[in-house]
Amino acid sequence: MGEDGSNADYGKKEFKRSGSHFTDRVTADGRDGWPVEAGRYRLVASRACPWASRALVSRRLLGLEDAVSLAVVDPIQDDRSWRFTLDPDGRDPVLGIRFLKEAYKAREKDHPGGVSVPALVDVPSGRLVTNDYQRLTLDFATEWTDLHREGAPDLYPAKLRDEIDEVMAGVYDDVNNGVYRAGFANRQERYEEACAGVFRRLEWLSRRLAERRYLVGDTITEADIRLFTTLVRFDAVYHGHFKCNRWKLAEDRVLWAYARDLYQTPGFGDTVDFDHVKRHYHQVHTGINPTGIVPLGPDPAGWLTPHHRAELGGRPFGDGTPPGPVPEGEEVPVQGRP
Repeated sequence: MGEDGSNADYGKKEFKRSGSHFTDRVTADGRDGWPVEAGRYRLVASRACPWASRALVSRRLLGLEDAVSLAVVDPIQDDRSWRFTLDPDGRDPVLGIRFLKEAYKAREKDHPGGVSVPALVDVPSGRLVTNDYQRLTLDFATEWTDLHREGAPDLYPAKLRDEIDEVMAGVYDDVNNGVYRAGFANRQERYEEACAGVFRRLEWLSRRLAERRYLVGDTITEADIRLFTTLVRFDAVYHGHFKCNRWKLAEDRVLWAYARDLYQTPGFGDTVDFDHVKRHYHQVHTGINPTGIVPLGPDPAGWLTPHHRAELGGRPFGDGTPPGPVPEGEEVPVQGRP
């Protein structure tokens, strides 16, 4: 089972992404039985996974670190699912479990599907609340507003939602999910179709971003978060490992500058762990990379080179402010960052 709930057997079957089974929402009014409450929920995430990384970026930008605690799993899974082997004694210090699967079973013993991240877990009961990666960050932006930091940006502004949704749908189909369809394709024609779709959409995005700093409006929105988490993995993983190699991200002037602009924005690059990314994809996807060898490159220092995107205008946080320092204990080891 893939990190995101896909049922691709690492190249042995046709790729198909499974929908999230647990779609309860944590809302301000608690209509699903899960009210917004500081300290009640724990976000379980992998820094390797692009879908979980959306939640990491959103949580940082909105300043929800004190409201929602964070558990980071080992980038290498085994047959028992995501593991808390990065923690002392291999057990999450808050939930008291060794494997994320235990929170899933506490919610539904014989649930269908796999164990995916991101996962939001109810701390008092130890039960999974949701693994709906598509909805989780939207709710962080719109339902958790009472707990946002002062100066938090509006990542899903009401007046732009139709446009944001439209852009995100194309990015999801062709880029976020398209790289997986290319990488796990089991027939030449399926690979070629998916790969062509990836680059058609990337070329469309490059044209769109040539004269505007952000995807929708003049501030960072959910659309930028969702594109970033794929772009930041592109040259390190998708170009070679998933055979999306018509060109590298670094070879497209616009997209490379756009991605560096976001990476250098507080809340984005400080959540990225290239070591976790590369080890997960190259050591877990044994059907694609049976030797398990992890590439040395590319050099992450390139992410810190000047991007000049500020010349296009735009206000990263709108009327708000950048997030503060990364909380103690959540720092990512320096990889090309000062």
